[in-house]
Amino acid sequence: MDKRSHKERYDAGLKTRREVLGAQYVDKAMAATDEFSRPFVELLNTYCWNDVWNRPGLDRKTRSIINLAMLSALGREHELKLHVNGALNNGLTKEQIREVLLQVAIYCGVPAAVVAFRCAREVFKERGV
Repeated sequence: MDKRSHKERYDAGLKTRREVLGAQYVDKAMAATDEFSRPFVELLNTYCWNDVWNRPGLDRKTRSIINLAMLSALGREHELKLHVNGALNNGLTKEQIREVLLQVAIYCGVPAAVVAFRCAREVFKERGV
């Protein structure tokens, strides 16, 4: 377990979240934090983005690959688009993302891959990739 203070873990997680998803997106999400959502945002930044994303066992590219596959399988389009952006920020190429989505087609079904390819194309277009 991480021995750093909650604030240190939160700050480290927020830093990782900004690096992966992009500062503009995260800053907008953080600005929308209110009393109701604050505990969830603390959970995200501390546990998700620090305690898991910053673990030494997998690099960020690998974590992005896993997220693309899981979010595609679950049909979570909004989060999938965020993580296609994150995958690009973490150094995955368009071709590597395509390979992940082809794997999704085989193991999760063509309908899941249709949605995932559409989401990826939207992100690629937005980013000029």
